[in-house]
Amino acid sequence: MEEEKDFKTILIVDDEEPIRNILIHNLGKEGYNVIEASDGLTAVDMALEQKPDLILLDIMLPKLDGLSVCKRIKNSMNVPILMLTAKDGEIDKILGLELGADDYITKPFSVRELVARVKANLRKVEVNTNVVESEKNDEKKDAKIVVGELELDSEKFEVKVRGEVIDLTLREFEVLKFLATQPGQVVTRETLLEKVWGYEYYGDIRTVDVTVRRIREKIEKDTSTPQILVTKRGVGYYIDDSK
Repeated sequence: MEEEKDFKTILIVDDEEPIRNILIHNLGKEGYNVIEASDGLTAVDMALEQKPDLILLDIMLPKLDGLSVCKRIKNSMNVPILMLTAKDGEIDKILGLELGADDYITKPFSVRELVARVKANLRKVEVNTNVVESEKNDEKKDAKIVVGELELDSEKFEVKVRGEVIDLTLREFEVLKFLATQPGQVVTRETLLEKVWGYEYYGDIRTVDVTVRRIREKIEKDTSTPQILVTKRGVGYYIDDSK
C-alpha cells in the first residue's frame, strides 16, 4: 500500500493551530507530505502554487471563508477537497453543485476516520486516472451511454437530458454514470459509497442522498416525482429504463 501515500502532498487549512498540529502529526505518520495554511487567502495561493494532491479545508476561516476558498480553487484546478465543518447544516452547501467539494467530515472527528477518507479520496483519483487512460487506449470502447431521455458521454464528461446539456460536477457525473451503466438495477447507498467515493468502510449515507438530490435538481422536470433517477424506498437508487 506504500505507493498510495508516498510523496502525496496534503494541504491542511484551519485557523486552529492545535487541529493543524494533530493532522500534521497523524498524516505525517502515514507518509504524506503535509503543508499548512491558517487563513483562506493563503490557502488559495498555496493550492495554486504548490498543487497539492488533496486539501483538508475548514469552513470557518479568517480573510476568506472555506466555501469561497473551495470555489476559487475548483475553478482553477481539479483537486479533491475534503471539507471540515462543525455545522451539520452546512453539508448541503459543501456538496452543492456550485462548489464541487468532494467530501466532508464534521467536527469533532475521529483521526482514524479522517485518515481513511483521505486515503479513499486519493485512491479514487488514481482509479479515475487509470480508467481515463484505459478508455483512451481502447478504441473500440463506446463512450456514450443512452437510457431513455438520458445520454452520457464519458469522453467529454457530458450529460444530456432531452437533448439539453446539463452541467454536473465530476462526482455527480460519476454517480449518474455508475447507475446508467446498469439501468433498472437498484444500487444501494453503501455500494455507491464504495464504488463512486471509494470508501471501504461504512461512510455517511447522507453524502449519497445529498448528491442524488443535487443531480435531480438538474435533470428532473419535477423533483418530487423523479422519472429518471428513481428511489427504491429502503433500498437505494436506479435509473428508470422503462420509458
